[in-house]
Amino acid sequence: MITKFHAMIKKPDFSALKAIFINCTLKKSPQQSHTQGLMDLSISIMEKEGVSVDQIRLIDHEVASGVFPDMTEQGWEVDEWPAITARIMDADILVMGTPIWLGQKSSQAQKLIERLYSLSGKLNDQGQYVYYGKVGGCLITGNEDGIKHCAMSILYSLQHVGYSIPPQADSGWIGEVGPGPSYLDEGSGARDNDFTNRNTTFMTYNLLHLANILKSQDGYPAYGNSKKDWSTGERWNFENPEYR
Repeated sequence: MITKFHAMIKKPDFSALKAIFINCTLKKSPQQSHTQGLMDLSISIMEKEGVSVDQIRLIDHEVASGVFPDMTEQGWEVDEWPAITARIMDADILVMGTPIWLGQKSSQAQKLIERLYSLSGKLNDQGQYVYYGKVGGCLITGNEDGIKHCAMSILYSLQHVGYSIPPQADSGWIGEVGPGPSYLDEGSGARDNDFTNRNTTFMTYNLLHLANILKSQDGYPAYGNSKKDWSTGERWNFENPEYR
């Protein structure tokens, strides 16, 4: 039933947005990924809203370990990160997906964060850090508790390098404590779990809303947050203790 209140809400147009989902499972393709199963729910919503969606399973690529933009300059023979970088920078939204292992995000998720950090010193056209104006979120699956713990770590890392985090920017599903069915396994009940379905839907739309707002405003104003301006002596309203 459509109420008068619902009828007053104008449906947003998200068709100008681009999103990239990076699955940090430890399983190479074509092995089944339960994390991908949950990510597919969010991806489906975005695609129905006209959003252009790109997907990467990180472990399928030869991404070197390290905190430099191109690790072949640091002695590694192969590093696919520069090519992945171009796909990430083309997107307005980044969604990280990870399973839980021993209460932690996967090693692939940690590698992704480290490689995102490798670009954190680069600047955009306004002299701000390069991820300014982009939005981040995360999806997590596992068999025991740890969703909030992993989300805290991932979302903190994303905002630290410059991503914007909307309300309810994470969602996940976990089964019973101990061995048991995972997200896509028969009998898990995961895909019918109202709590997970609601949170994943809210997360997806909150990412879209914030990305739409930022894109329409060409990101954040550079007043007060431009590293380029700070480096040339601009201090805005900062009171330098040396001149008190």
